[in-house]
Amino acid sequence: MATARASSTRRLRGLKNISWLSGRQLDRLSNGLTVSMAEKRAIIFDEKHSPDSAYILLAGVARITCRNRKGQRTLVIMVAPGMIPGFPPPVPGISYNFRCEAVTVCRIGAVELETFIEISLGVASADFRRLAASYLGRWDLVQLRCANFMSCTLEERLALILLELCENFGVPDPKGVRLTLPARHRDLAELVGASRPRITEHLIMFEKRHLISRNRRQLVVNRERVEAFLSQAHIVSDDAALRASAS
Repeated sequence: MATARASSTRRLRGLKNISWLSGRQLDRLSNGLTVSMAEKRAIIFDEKHSPDSAYILLAGVARITCRNRKGQRTLVIMVAPGMIPGFPPPVPGISYNFRCEAVTVCRIGAVELETFIEISLGVASADFRRLAASYLGRWDLVQLRCANFMSCTLEERLALILLELCENFGVPDPKGVRLTLPARHRDLAELVGASRPRITEHLIMFEKRHLISRNRRQLVVNRERVEAFLSQAHIVSDDAALRASAS
């Protein structure tokens, strides 16, 4: 029993956004989790589930989707193992119908939010802020992405999404940062708001310009080149705006 508990604690310690918890806290969290499996494409939880529960992705890849204004379900965030972001507060008169879905077979741990906070609050205030950021997820990134996308070309939007995926799913590679999840053209298309054929065209162009490459079937992002491309695009955009204002 002690060996199994230690093994469970080690697995939790390996999860990026809760690894800052102490060993004692991880032990308590491990004991409090209700663990279940979710098959590929299954709904892990949605807005009908209790908002008083916290969910931890122990293994696998998940995603959060919502309904857009046309009623179509669209991808919002890809979720790596760790604490799954909670949904944002509802907006009166608007139904986004958020839900968390399994992209692969997933192992999920669930715990009462009150219990999770009680376990975690015996830490410094900086650690509590990390907890809040983990629970609320990176909705700030989604908002910034939407704001930035308004003035970006499709290739700039795709470059920004590739950098965002590097943060959560990237591992070092001799040619840059290798994405550990399949970079499906359909998913990238949903994230940038474009058609799949257009994304395929731009990925081919990115590969010719050595912004990306392939390591077997995984995508490798050359972060330095992508960041340089975005920086140059920003300069060109600013120059164009200055010329327009001068005329």
